[in-house]
Amino acid sequence: MNTAGYLRRIGLPSLLNAPVSAENLRALHIAHIEKVSYEALEIWLGRPTTVDPLESAERIIGGRGGYCFHLNGAFSALATALGYDMTRHVGGVQNRGGEPGITANHLVLTVRGLPSDDNPGGEWLVDLGLGDALHEPLPLVAGTYRQGPFEYVLRPSEVAPGGWRFDHDRSGSFQGMDFGLAPTDMSAFAEMHHHLCTSPTSGFVRVASIQRRDAWGVDSLRGLVLSRIGAGANSVTLSTAQDYYAALADIFLLPLDDVSAAEKEKLWRRLHDAHEVWLAGGPA
Repeated sequence: MNTAGYLRRIGLPSLLNAPVSAENLRALHIAHIEKVSYEALEIWLGRPTTVDPLESAERIIGGRGGYCFHLNGAFSALATALGYDMTRHVGGVQNRGGEPGITANHLVLTVRGLPSDDNPGGEWLVDLGLGDALHEPLPLVAGTYRQGPFEYVLRPSEVAPGGWRFDHDRSGSFQGMDFGLAPTDMSAFAEMHHHLCTSPTSGFVRVASIQRRDAWGVDSLRGLVLSRIGAGANSVTLSTAQDYYAALADIFLLPLDDVSAAEKEKLWRRLHDAHEVWLAGGPA
């Protein structure tokens, strides 16, 4: 993979030959979270994707983002290329009101062998694909953790024997996530990826959602409603295509240079029509 290009994309070219360390892992995680948005606009653009980490990495290098299979898949390839002892796991995100389970709707990453003062065991939960959750890695140790305005709990899972449960902040977009410790490869997610990209019941199909986390909160765009949780909290509806694409570029760092003017116009019409349906009381 283009490791140097990836590091340039997230603003850390100096880490190309840097030593493997907990400090550098944290720097990689934060830079990736802050510069690569959580997004699934390829679905709304009618562009099929796969869960291949190298394909995802090339798309990210080209200025786009992705959702968990893309973001964590690509980051695992980057970290492995840099020498980190990275493992992929099958997880399950529990939406609010739903049941917990290992549903394979989430790819989870752990790293080991990186002891630090706050984590002498050296194992870490690494997750770039939870949208409005982690800003930096968590020690893979049971406890309560605060990152910016959000408080998280990591505890033994009740549905994955020997695994872990991540409880999101009460203000977060989902309730929690469970994962087992068995290693897996990307083929474990192919079927669920197809479902999430095509099923009318998929949240990615129903709503064009984009999120970008920073140290003080998270910006979120659901359809045409732009909101922020944390410092500078607010909410506004983007009523024109110009405002929408300006928000993508300025807030979510998504200039969509790979999307033609005709594609942008078609996407805007789809988003606007979906927003009107939502205003009329249709499904969100």
